[in-house]
Amino acid sequence: GTDATRAFASGDFTPAGLVDDVAGLSPPELLSIHRWLSFYRDNYQPVGKLVGRFYDENGAPTEALREVEAAIEEALKFQGENEQKKQQFPPCNSEWSSTKGTRFWCTRQSGGVHRDWAGVPRKLFSPGWQGSRCVCVRSSGPPWGQPQSQHSDRGDLDDPHLQQYEGCPPLAEQCVLLT
Repeated sequence: GTDATRAFASGDFTPAGLVDDVAGLSPPELLSIHRWLSFYRDNYQPVGKLVGRFYDENGAPTEALREVEAAIEEALKFQGENEQKKQQFPPCNSEWSSTKGTRFWCTRQSGGVHRDWAGVPRKLFSPGWQGSRCVCVRSSGPPWGQPQSQHSDRGDLDDPHLQQYEGCPPLAEQCVLLT
């Protein structure tokens, strides 16, 4: 008889966390609620609807439910865009040692993304974010999403959000940065 929607995202199953208010949840938290909803929808038969924030006394969806569903749709769209970016720019492998410094390298499975190219390590800067992250960049063929492109055979090396690691040869599959 209690709507604990927020607890499925926050993990707070104390009385204070067992509430239906999902205002202010981040896209990953909304996706967590979506996964739980899918789990219950796929594995259990509904026996009713809880009257409250999301359903009225007749079992009809409320405006609050429509708003949450729209926010979840936006989060799913955001997740899809992130997955596409991860395919284009998979994370690098990296290791650090106090004696050897930091090593970044790319393989055909870096970042858990299986592909038919290894790539070269580059810093990727994202608008609105401070700092960068190491990604593997395809260094041959047309740019991502442009199979018929007339561009040179440089893959995604010319993407304006990328920067080469200082002291690393332009097409090296690994870089070592001394600390």
